[in-house]
Amino acid sequence: SDTLSACQLRSKMLAKQLDHVDMEIEREEEAGNVAAVSRLQAVSKRLCTELEREKELELRMALTLKQNLLEMWQIETEQGKYETLREQLQKEEEELQMQYQEQREGRIWKEKITALQAEGKRRTQEKKEEEAQKEFEERKKKIVEDAKRNHEKAVWFLRQSTARIHEKNAKEEVKAQEHMERRIQAVLSLKTSITSNRERLQTLQVLNKAKALEEKKLEMKMREAILAEGGNVSREILLHKRQLEHEKKQQAFRELQKSRKMEIVSRILQEKASLQKQKKSQSPTKAVKAVIFNCIFKPYVLSPKLCCSPSVCSLAGEGTAPQAESSENIAQGVLWESGDEETEQDKSLLEPEFPGLWSRECDLHKITKEEMDPTLLAIRAMKKEMSEKKKEKLQSGILHKQVVPGREPKGSAFHSKPSCIHFKDFDVGQVYKKKIVLTNASYSVNYCRLVGISEWLKDFISVHFDPPGKMSSGMSCEFMVTFKPMINEGLEGEVMFMAQTGSFSVPLKCTAKTCTLALDKELIDFGSHVVGETISRPISLTNSGALGTTFK
Repeated sequence: SDTLSACQLRSKMLAKQLDHVDMEIEREEEAGNVAAVSRLQAVSKRLCTELEREKELELRMALTLKQNLLEMWQIETEQGKYETLREQLQKEEEELQMQYQEQREGRIWKEKITALQAEGKRRTQEKKEEEAQKEFEERKKKIVEDAKRNHEKAVWFLRQSTARIHEKNAKEEVKAQEHMERRIQAVLSLKTSITSNRERLQTLQVLNKAKALEEKKLEMKMREAILAEGGNVSREILLHKRQLEHEKKQQAFRELQKSRKMEIVSRILQEKASLQKQKKSQSPTKAVKAVIFNCIFKPYVLSPKLCCSPSVCSLAGEGTAPQAESSENIAQGVLWESGDEETEQDKSLLEPEFPGLWSRECDLHKITKEEMDPTLLAIRAMKKEMSEKKKEKLQSGILHKQVVPGREPKGSAFHSKPSCIHFKDFDVGQVYKKKIVLTNASYSVNYCRLVGISEWLKDFISVHFDPPGKMSSGMSCEFMVTFKPMINEGLEGEVMFMAQTGSFSVPLKCTAKTCTLALDKELIDFGSHVVGETISRPISLTNSGALGTTFK
């Protein structure tokens, strides 16, 4: 209705404007102003079109108003029908509100009861906390007293160990001074060698210049001779240069071979010297082991009630596996540093840091009746025999099958990941490393030790493997393989291991860079063609290798 009234107002305004424009047109016609008349006629046309639009809009709005009024009257009649239902709904809502009020009151009552119970629990908890605080304070006092005692003991031991460390540091300082003196001497010798090398360089430069002049003269002579014979000068000189370069390369290669042979010989000599050192060092270590094991077994046989120190127990409890590991480490070539350090280590092992079972002496006359029981002595003797037999088997390489109920182990006891150690596309002079994982695939506890690698690989490949000791089924250990190529040739071999169930090996491959050329087509089919027609087919030649090459 608002829009209708607005529309009517607009139409009235437009009618007035039209009347005003008509009046102006008449005036201008009388005045004879043609331009103003044409302009005013255009305005009147525009106003006429707008008036028509407004009237159409007015008619539409009147129709929509009538329709809306009808709909409104229909809605009012329907509302009169549903008044009774509305009253019922209001009554139901009032009843629901009453029920909600009752529920709220019940909840408030329950919450009050729970609050009272929580208050009682809190009071009891506070009492318990007070008691616990008292107990904690008492324990704290005891702990502080114990800590003071332990601190006093630790200070005493620390003083002793610091005195030893000071002595050791003094020895190291003396060694360092000696080392510095050697280095100073080396630097001085280096200076003298540099001065002598400079003189040599100058002489070499003079010789090189003389050689270059001689070569130029020879080249001129050759050119003259070839021209006299009537040959191709550039081709013959190029061939001569290539021949000279080839000879130089061959000479350099021979020198390199000689240097490598010298390196190999020096390494072999070093290894021999290290093995001799190991043999010398093994005798004092055996003596130390004998002392330690005497300390273990004497108290065990004579008085089982005496407790042995943790370090000794660990040595006694490990059994045959640690012994195998120690022999394995020696076989791998673990080098000792020097003779002085060995003697110091032996002394430190022979003299314990803390006084314990070593300082006690057992009296044979004070042996109890229980310790002299023949059954106990027999059991101990049997255990000793069993351990000795196991030790002999491991040392001699005698292996035993794993017995698991309902299962029979097949294949090797250990699986390696990756299954083959492959060094692809190597460059001479570079260093390549690969980490390999060994997994125990047997059904029980197993051991693993490194035996060695193939003889022809020893100059190029080294294996770093720390024996893990006892390995349960599914457990894994790692070892590192380092490859230092000196020759541009392919190598094949294996890394050999020994397990409790038998020997196994991991294959090893080293492949040099190669060029592998391949065509994408085996047959070139041109199909049917007309005489005089030219047909072309593309062929692609690919090099899937790492080495580049020329082709024709």
